[in-house]
Amino acid sequence: MNELTVEVQKREGTGKNVNRRLRASGLVPAVLYGGERDTVSIQVVRKDMIELLKKAGSEHPIFLLKLADSGGQERHAMVRELKVHPITRILQHIDFQRILMTEKLRTSVPIEVTGIAYGVKTEGGLIDFVTREVQVECLPADIPKKISVDVTALHIGQHIEARELELPKGVELLEDDDRVIVSCSHTHAEQATAGAEGLLEAAKAEPEVIKKKKPDEKKDKK
Repeated sequence: MNELTVEVQKREGTGKNVNRRLRASGLVPAVLYGGERDTVSIQVVRKDMIELLKKAGSEHPIFLLKLADSGGQERHAMVRELKVHPITRILQHIDFQRILMTEKLRTSVPIEVTGIAYGVKTEGGLIDFVTREVQVECLPADIPKKISVDVTALHIGQHIEARELELPKGVELLEDDDRVIVSCSHTHAEQATAGAEGLLEAAKAEPEVIKKKKPDEKKDKK
C-alpha cells in the first residue's frame, strides 16, 4: 500500500461565493466525515491533489491528511466522491471519509480480464465482460488495485463465476458465488443468424386453419 500524504487546512465559511473564491485561488473545498466524528470543512491545494491522484495508481488510494497549524494532527481517509466541472473538468469538490487502518471496510474493486480465450482464438467466439467490479471487505491496507481473471481456457458456452476468483490474502468477496464475471459465446452475427433461422422455420410451419361454416350449414342448425 502506498500512503499518500496531503496537507489540508480548515475551511472558514461555506456557501457558493466562498467556494468560488477558493477555486479561483487554486484551492479545492472539501469535507471530512465519518468515524463517528463531526463533519469538518477543509480545503486542499488543487495542484497537489491532482498530482497525488495521478500518482496513486489505484481507484481507492489511502490518504494521510495532515491538518496545517494543528500541532501535527493527522487522519487517514479515502476519497468517496470527486466532483468535477462538466465542461472545464476542473476539480470542484472532494468528499473524504475517515478510516481506521485496523478496521475492515467494504469497497468495490475492478476486475481485469487477462489472456485470450480458446473460444475466441480457435472457435470464433466472443468474450462478454459481464461484471467489471466486485464488492469486497478487507483492511484498508489490503485493498487490491484490481482482481485479475484469466480467460485463456474458456470455450464457447463456458463462463467464470465469482466463486472462481483468486482473491489476495485477507480479502473477502461479498458477491453471490454464482454471479457471472465473464463468459464466452458465439459472435453477435452468429446469434443473429440463428435467430433468423428460427423465425424462418416458424414461418414454414403450416398454420392451423379455422374453417368457416357454409351458409347452408348455418341454416340447418336453426
